[in-house]
Amino acid sequence: MTTDGRTGRRRGWLRRAVDGVVTTMVRRGTGPRATVLLTVAGRTSGEPRTTPVTLVEHDGSRWLVAPYGPVGWVRNVRASRVVELRRGRHVERLVADEVDPTTGAPVLRRYLQEVAVVRRVLDVSPGDPVEAFVPLVATHPVFRLRPA
Repeated sequence: MTTDGRTGRRRGWLRRAVDGVVTTMVRRGTGPRATVLLTVAGRTSGEPRTTPVTLVEHDGSRWLVAPYGPVGWVRNVRASRVVELRRGRHVERLVADEVDPTTGAPVLRRYLQEVAVVRRVLDVSPGDPVEAFVPLVATHPVFRLRPA
C-alpha cells in the first residue's frame, strides 16, 4: 500500500504519477541531481522495495532523511540496514545507520535548505537554529550511509 506517512492515507494519483516519472528518469541516470533509487528488503516479505529518495551531503558523509516520517522505506531500512542506491547504471551497496537527534539535527536542517518541496511538512524554517531541529529527528529519522 502506498501511504502518506503524515496522515496514513493513500497517496493520490498525482503523487504516484510523479514518483513514477522520477523513478524512470533516475533509472536512466537523469532527473534531479541528488535523487537516487533506494532499494531495501521488505521487513516482512523480504522482497526488494524501491523508492526514489533525495540524498544530502553533510560533513563529508552522505545521508538519508525521512521528511515524511517513519514511512515504509524507513521501517524497512531499520529492519535491514543494508540498502542499495542506484542512479542510471551506477549501483552502490551501503549500510544505513540511524543517528541520534543531536547528530541528525544539522543534517535535517541541511536537507530542508536543499529540498524546498518538504518545507511544508516541518514546523521549522531552513534559517532556524540547529537546536530547533533536534526534537524533529525523533519523527523524521536520519541515517548515515557507509560502505557495506
